[in-house]
Amino acid sequence: MTTTWRHLPAPAREIATAATDAVAAAREHAPEAYDGAVARLAAAERSGLVLGAVVRLLLEETHPDGLDGDDVRQVLEGCVRGAAPWRPDVDPHVVLVLLAGALGVYDPDGDESPPDPPAVARHAPLLVADLLAATGRPLDGYLTAAFTEIARTERQD
Repeated sequence: MTTTWRHLPAPAREIATAATDAVAAAREHAPEAYDGAVARLAAAERSGLVLGAVVRLLLEETHPDGLDGDDVRQVLEGCVRGAAPWRPDVDPHVVLVLLAGALGVYDPDGDESPPDPPAVARHAPLLVADLLAATGRPLDGYLTAAFTEIARTERQD
């Protein structure tokens, strides 16, 4: 855990450590470690919000001119193809929902089968790991930025 998270409340620190563990396990293709970290993420309230903010930040960085349909398709395919050999349960629909949610264009009311929080927790680290590979940067900075952004938004509301 980085020192930038020490000031955060315990639930936020748990999200940060579970996300870090899950992304590391995804990068290493370590199913048992991944399952354990994902279980902690699924149990952590608001982990989907944090991971969604991380995905959005990564998409903004990897696509500074914006994303079009082809870009979204490439991100989706890259994530699913990269995860499928070691995570045969990867669901392209859930990854697409994560992408659409991060971009602010997902309407759960229009989805006949919206993913539940455990499905989000199982898939978000896969997407984050895939997007991080394109940046070559560690997760810590994105998590810190996500927590900062969420705190700022909550103060304004």
